[in-house]
Amino acid sequence: MTTNSKFLNAASVLVLKMGIIAPATVFMSIAAVGEIQASVVRSIEVRGNKFVSSQAIRDNMGIKAGQGISSGDVDHAVKNLFELGLFYDVKINQVGDKLVVFVKEYEVVNQILFQGNKSFKDPDLKRFISLKPNEPFNSAKLSADINTIREAYKTLGRNNVTVNVQTINLGKGRVNVVFNVVEGQKTKIGDITFKGNSVFASRRLRDVISTKSSGIFSKLLGGDVYSEERLAADEEALRRFYYNRGYADFRVVSSKATFDAASNKYKISFVLDEGARYKISDIQVESDVDGIDVQSVKGMLKTQPGNVYSAEDIEQSVAIINNKVADSGYAFAKVEPRGNRNLANHTISILYNIEQGTRAYIQRIDIRGNEKTRDYVIRREIDLNEGDAYNQTLLQRAKRRLESLGFFKAVNISMVPTEQSDQVVLVIDVVEASTGDLSLSGGYTTGGTSPGMSLEVSVTERNLGGRGQYVRLGLGAGQEKSRNYNLSFVDPYFLGYRLSAGVDVFRSTYRADKAYDVRQTGGSLRFSLPINNQLSANVAYSYVQEEYDFGGEYDFDKESDIIELYGKYSGAIVQAAKNSPWKRSSISYGLTYNTIDDMRSPHDGWYVNFLQEYAGLGGSAKFLKTTGKAMMYKTLSDQRDIVGLLSFGGGYIHGVGKDGIRIFDMFKANTDMIRGFKYNGIGPRQVSSKGEVYFLGGTTYMNATAEVQFPIPVVPEGFGLRGALFADIATLYGNNYKAVFSGEPPVTNTKSAWRSSAGVSLMWDSPFGPLRFDYAWPITKQAGDRLQQLNFGISTKF
Repeated sequence: MTTNSKFLNAASVLVLKMGIIAPATVFMSIAAVGEIQASVVRSIEVRGNKFVSSQAIRDNMGIKAGQGISSGDVDHAVKNLFELGLFYDVKINQVGDKLVVFVKEYEVVNQILFQGNKSFKDPDLKRFISLKPNEPFNSAKLSADINTIREAYKTLGRNNVTVNVQTINLGKGRVNVVFNVVEGQKTKIGDITFKGNSVFASRRLRDVISTKSSGIFSKLLGGDVYSEERLAADEEALRRFYYNRGYADFRVVSSKATFDAASNKYKISFVLDEGARYKISDIQVESDVDGIDVQSVKGMLKTQPGNVYSAEDIEQSVAIINNKVADSGYAFAKVEPRGNRNLANHTISILYNIEQGTRAYIQRIDIRGNEKTRDYVIRREIDLNEGDAYNQTLLQRAKRRLESLGFFKAVNISMVPTEQSDQVVLVIDVVEASTGDLSLSGGYTTGGTSPGMSLEVSVTERNLGGRGQYVRLGLGAGQEKSRNYNLSFVDPYFLGYRLSAGVDVFRSTYRADKAYDVRQTGGSLRFSLPINNQLSANVAYSYVQEEYDFGGEYDFDKESDIIELYGKYSGAIVQAAKNSPWKRSSISYGLTYNTIDDMRSPHDGWYVNFLQEYAGLGGSAKFLKTTGKAMMYKTLSDQRDIVGLLSFGGGYIHGVGKDGIRIFDMFKANTDMIRGFKYNGIGPRQVSSKGEVYFLGGTTYMNATAEVQFPIPVVPEGFGLRGALFADIATLYGNNYKAVFSGEPPVTNTKSAWRSSAGVSLMWDSPFGPLRFDYAWPITKQAGDRLQQLNFGISTKF
């Protein structure tokens, strides 16, 4: 046999072996090996094989012709052949100086079919199982696949699923495998109760855990599926919640899930011991590593005397010390925080002890469970590589990063020792989650450029091709000729760096003030660079073409039409339409500081954003626009889950060059600025000769909001409703439009005048996104302001 044919035979076995995920356990008896005499084998004969070549079998026995053998060698040969996963029976007999190998091959799988499955599609189930078409049928793998399908259904709450298998013999050694699935009724989550909690209300703690009671929106919101893993994760979430708020003695006494067959629901109960709240009394740093200035290290720490005890602050402080020590050349130093409680006055003194740790290197990083997500997408979230010094702090950070991606249901990082005492293997286990969404949403809004009914369909994929990239395509329509089309793509690691790059393309059309049409077509290229965990820098370039017209009703070359236009509309709007289309080419840059604890349901933290946009890189727009916003959330009552919000904002735009600012570049009032007034219902205005009032926007605005948010006691938590009381104050002024038509009225209300309002809100964390209903009473207003007490629409918060 030629070398090439030997390679092909070996390759055929390799291809077949690649499909074997869980080879059958082999139970060999002495009958598998005939009586063997120690001698030299002159030839090896293979019998019973139909699909696997004889040479491939010989190559994998471990015995070669011309070799002296013993009974132990033949035992190993039988084991080697069984481990290929291609045979369910192997026997080897010696006939003189010849070995005769008898094999019985598994049948080959022709097709894999599923019946009765509704919750999982066929392609999903095929990804779960190890049996594959055109690979050997293996009963051990089949049993494992049945259990795998059952476990998959348990993640959906279908614990009573039954899976039966039918094999259909097609002849010629091929079979079809049919999985018959009876999904059964989905189990639900009933009451979730807490005992022993006096500091935090049960309603607040239910927000902390991931397990949720079943309700009318459970199918969309998720979380109403019981699993032991989820319950354990909820315990850990409760610990971190309490530890980060000063309760160093907190413990989960017990957590229990009780199933009620009559209602088909699990009742989840937690028994807690909250303990006392501690503050930090003293901070000390000790080091047996030369060259470490402990006093300078103390000043860098997140934990300081007088602060409320926080496990997260301690973790960050340990990371700060680790980085400081590593920068000084001590990669193997170990930082151990030690707390000394004073039970009498409920304080803790913390000692950070820096020791020259045992040297340990990472030999290898193994990633498991990522069928879709590529290895490098996971590896880039880990600030460690093969050969680096082992660092527990960096691994904890990596785990949080991986969990925050939203690609995985579970992430676990473990360390496995090796034969070398100074080397370890990192094992990263992930359970992948669905990352694609197809949504159809409708709504009604009372403000903005397109008020009224709206409908949008969008397709989103947050892990495109397993590369960690984001793509979204959206199509929308609404009243007043409103249409919008948008496509967005984001690569969070552009060119392999921790630099987010995004591309947006859009087209938007709508009718403004029920008078004129607006069409905007453009795109942007944007980048975001994280400076640290709280601060990021952003830069973007955008190009937009804007068109304004009156639906083709007027001819700007006819004097009679011009006279009619200036008499009916604001001169600023007429000028915008007459000189249309406009082109805006701009670059923007800014900083964002964010310490918000939960972006969907904020309770504590700051969100600060500063942005500047310069338009003048070609095109007809020439301006510099500056905006800023600061929001502070603070929990006012842990027991009653009451949250306070203070918000401040402002903006200023001024023209660059002689042309001044275009009218549609001005700031316009909206519900983010002040509630109780219509969109674009305050500020500078111009009245046409026929008495029509047009608000033109302003060059400067300032606003502030004070708000208190609280749960609504009479409404079940599963509805996701909260209430709020608020007070707003704002001013919008300044306008540099100059009349160009004889007899055109001047722009009025260009000086600063404060408006204020107060009201109540209903906030709904709906399956379609956060919605908000506001009812405001204007307190301070100016003559001619347009009021609108009721507002509702999508709540964007940040």
